[in-house]
Amino acid sequence: MSDSLHTHKAGHSHKLQPVQKHDHGSHGDSCCSSKAAAPSRILLSETTTAGARLSSFRIEAMDCPTEQTLIQNKLGKLSGVQQLEFNLINRVLGVTHDLPNTTPIIEAIKSLGMHAEPMEPGAEAPVSSPEPAKKPWWPLALSGIGALAAELIHFTNAAPNWVVAVIALISILSGGLSTYKKGWIALKNLNLNINALMSIAVTGAILIGQWPEAAMVMFLFTVAELIEARSLDRARNAIGGLMQMAPEQATVQQADGSWVAQPVKSIELGVRVRVRPGERIGLDGEVLSGSSTIDQAPITGESLPVEKTVGDKVFAGTINQSGSLEYTVTAAANNSTLARIIHAVEQAQGARAPTQRFVDSFSKIYTPAVFILALAVAVIPPLFMDALWFDWIYRALVLLVVACPCALVISTPVTIVSGLAAAARKGILVKGGVYLEHGHKLDYLALDKTGTLTHGKPVQTDYLSLDPTADETAPAIAAALAGRSDHPVSLAIANAAVDAVVDSQRAPLIVDNFEALAGRGVRGEINGELYHLGNHRLVEDLGLCSPALEEKLFALEKQGKSVVLLLDKSGPLALFAVADTVKASSREAIQQLHELGIKTLMLTGDNVHTAQVIAAHVGIDQAQGDLLPTEKQQAIETLYAQGHRVGMVGDGINDAPALARAEIGFAMAAAGTDTAIETADVALMDDDLRKIPAFIRLSRQTSNILKQNIALALVIKAIFLGVTFAGIATMWMAVFADMGVSLLVVFNGLRLLRK
Repeated sequence: MSDSLHTHKAGHSHKLQPVQKHDHGSHGDSCCSSKAAAPSRILLSETTTAGARLSSFRIEAMDCPTEQTLIQNKLGKLSGVQQLEFNLINRVLGVTHDLPNTTPIIEAIKSLGMHAEPMEPGAEAPVSSPEPAKKPWWPLALSGIGALAAELIHFTNAAPNWVVAVIALISILSGGLSTYKKGWIALKNLNLNINALMSIAVTGAILIGQWPEAAMVMFLFTVAELIEARSLDRARNAIGGLMQMAPEQATVQQADGSWVAQPVKSIELGVRVRVRPGERIGLDGEVLSGSSTIDQAPITGESLPVEKTVGDKVFAGTINQSGSLEYTVTAAANNSTLARIIHAVEQAQGARAPTQRFVDSFSKIYTPAVFILALAVAVIPPLFMDALWFDWIYRALVLLVVACPCALVISTPVTIVSGLAAAARKGILVKGGVYLEHGHKLDYLALDKTGTLTHGKPVQTDYLSLDPTADETAPAIAAALAGRSDHPVSLAIANAAVDAVVDSQRAPLIVDNFEALAGRGVRGEINGELYHLGNHRLVEDLGLCSPALEEKLFALEKQGKSVVLLLDKSGPLALFAVADTVKASSREAIQQLHELGIKTLMLTGDNVHTAQVIAAHVGIDQAQGDLLPTEKQQAIETLYAQGHRVGMVGDGINDAPALARAEIGFAMAAAGTDTAIETADVALMDDDLRKIPAFIRLSRQTSNILKQNIALALVIKAIFLGVTFAGIATMWMAVFADMGVSLLVVFNGLRLLRK
């Protein structure tokens, strides 16, 4: 069929090509820090030498930007080290260097109190960190008992002060040695992190004779750190837990036809795998035989199982529910859709959102300022106001503890990571915290039509017989003619006509002397008779049009349908109308967007009639048709010029310029299209537009929690600073204030993980 017969978007592709996206910020933090963390990839040299290589190390103690900063500062001074790549989620450090061996790197990290375990070349970081070795519980218990005993003895005067000091010292050493060790390393490297501040505060309390309080402060801090670490692990492993859904083994057909269970990591592409009812699918593949229903919630977030039969795709980690299936493997275990989703979100976890960058910059100035303020509090009143040294040194120590910005810094990454994990569980792949945080600002959403609002596959919607004598033969003749063309409209007519031929059990007709008529249609001879299949223009050219026929054509074209007619030498025999059908979820998605206060605009390459019909059907505010890819981008620019914050939804290569220009580009990822996952800001894994309002609601909830956490941290610290200057606060109260707020913001952020 000729191009003039269709309304389908020419050149449409379901794969996005990589596009250049405007910069949204650097990469970095994932957990608590009292200084701004460095980016996840740090260039230490402008040029890379020819002999440079990448060595990877697993560092169990490197799970926070506190350690990242220490390592960066240390290795930055090591000659031959050119670039560092930090993966705090998996506790893996990549070092690009030209050293003869890695011993200097290992020794430098060892001097920071951490052990670097070299990884095999080419080995990948695990998608979730293994559980660290459990520490014995008795030192912490001894520390708690000692701190409580020291407080009671001191309060009741039941023993001399030296007894209280000994008990308190035992408590401090049993529970706080690791804090002192980390604090000393930080101070040596001029890094005022929480361990350094706490070590100074406890040591100061000891020097002024506050033994019971020093012991209680160290014990409470150690307990709070333990709880905080467990909470952070929950957020950190929220995505990694998905990989556990993929089984370790799969049943593979051997060369002799037998079936043997093999580790999925060793299974090659193209082999035949069997999965029984109730089993999890181990690898991505395409069904070769059998039919079943599969729970795809881990990949797409769909609540209902999906029917699968021969030719359909299946994904690792999904659950086969009813029938037995055999499929051929199409992706290795480390490249499955599930693995790529997890990898993408892990990368997103390292990307700092705007709020996080602000907080990091703030804390970089705030921490030294607090330290200087504490020194001033300890020295100025006694020197110039004749105040007691003991009282003001004590207040300075309390100030150091209560003013630590740990709660402020930890609030954003925990919240962002939780939001990313919650989105992934819904089948929404967000490529960075910046997009999750910006989502709530959108007030306009532009949408492509074909493949986004519609299925992208034209189907025959209407058939009308125009000659009673040809009523039975017209579908078969149309099938024969349309079947010789690969145009989408032709295929829609051919498929519908073939179904009718199969139902009537007639043999397909043979076409002789077939010819394509550019811009009008096709013609050919069947059983010696000449037939034409084409558009309105072809009917006009043949002189076979009439007012009655034009009225029928206009009525269908007004509905946004493409009309094709079958004719013989005497006149029109039948009329066929073809249209792209709207997805059932599109109207509901647009309604939800409007309820969220977001206006909608359709941008399509289809004609204006079709655009307006589809827009009216789904409830879109405005529609623009006959647009080239650059014109779609210009439409986004126009909305920006009017002061709007714009998102764009698309799935084709011709949507790429608009997707790149939009504040957030949403891609219809078709449950794992490689390029969509790799290039989109946000990928909808099951092509359901209702995921966009779900994303915006999640973004608004994330934004609210970020604001709550920052407000909680600042307000509570401001209150306790005032109490400290008034001389009312004690050091153990300061620990409760600092670590209590830290735990509060962590738990508040983890609320996003609730279903």
